[in-house]
Amino acid sequence: MSSATPSAPDPDAGLLSRTKAIPAIGPVLVLLAFCLVFAITNPRFLAPHNLSIILQQTIVVGTLAIGQTLVILTAGIDLAVGAVCVLGTIVAGKLVNLGYDPMLSMLFAVILCTLSGLVAGALVSRLDLPPFIVTLGTLGILTAALRLISKGGAFPVQDDFLGLTGNTFRVGSFVLTYGVLAMLLLYAVVWYLLNETRWGRHVYAIGNNPEAARLVGIPVRLHLLQVYALAGLIYGITAWLALGRIPNADPNALQTANLDSITAVVIGGTSLFGGRGGLVGTLIGALIVGVLRNGLTLAGIDPLWQDLVTGILVIVAVAFDQLSRRRR
Repeated sequence: MSSATPSAPDPDAGLLSRTKAIPAIGPVLVLLAFCLVFAITNPRFLAPHNLSIILQQTIVVGTLAIGQTLVILTAGIDLAVGAVCVLGTIVAGKLVNLGYDPMLSMLFAVILCTLSGLVAGALVSRLDLPPFIVTLGTLGILTAALRLISKGGAFPVQDDFLGLTGNTFRVGSFVLTYGVLAMLLLYAVVWYLLNETRWGRHVYAIGNNPEAARLVGIPVRLHLLQVYALAGLIYGITAWLALGRIPNADPNALQTANLDSITAVVIGGTSLFGGRGGLVGTLIGALIVGVLRNGLTLAGIDPLWQDLVTGILVIVAVAFDQLSRRRR
């Protein structure tokens, strides 16, 4: 009777299991590494004033990344996040400047952004069109339409309500805005939806295998429609946060928002193939993008090089995701 020789314990196995148990550990390490490098190369980086600026600069991309996460979890992708957000700023700004009530103007703009998400969701869920094509077409339509509406130029939006999210308050040495609180509140609400409700579990199931989800009774088409509509709602709220950050409606704004939001989601550990990831990682990913751009700006690096580095980060993150999928 032969006995099997017990294999020696693999130290890497314990590390791997701990990493899987805490999916955000990788993005956290990347964030700490960037902070360490920039702190060593520039003493101004860790100044409370600069850290406050990083948080404030993360508001728009960080909030857009919430909607992007929802879409990517269903194995889709949204290339129109920036354009939909700019739609909200242009519409709200135009209405307020024409003398309409600021609250109703902002509400109408948010509803319009939600409808744009609803239309995209209908095309994806009902006609089975690829999300890439639908959102790419939406990007082109909105970009042209917004330039026509605004006649190609930016205009100021001076209103207390629309600028409310830009008001500041102090927490010790840090100066924060209400927009930061609004962003964190949105993360908390959507995190709860994804992790503590049946709806959120269905979103993950659809991203993993839509056909299997359909066979167990999940209304896949309805859930996809809801995901895109909720993403559009989040982009509309982001328009309000953007006006609080910069009281200016510009049809050419947020041109890198699509890339930055995708970068935040992917670096945060959410798989582009759907069904895996979460909002905690996305928030850390958004902070990574903010830290990276801030640190390179302090170093005097041209913004074009910043876009180049951001693009490389996306490719590296997707490559790691693909390798991990193959190993599993």
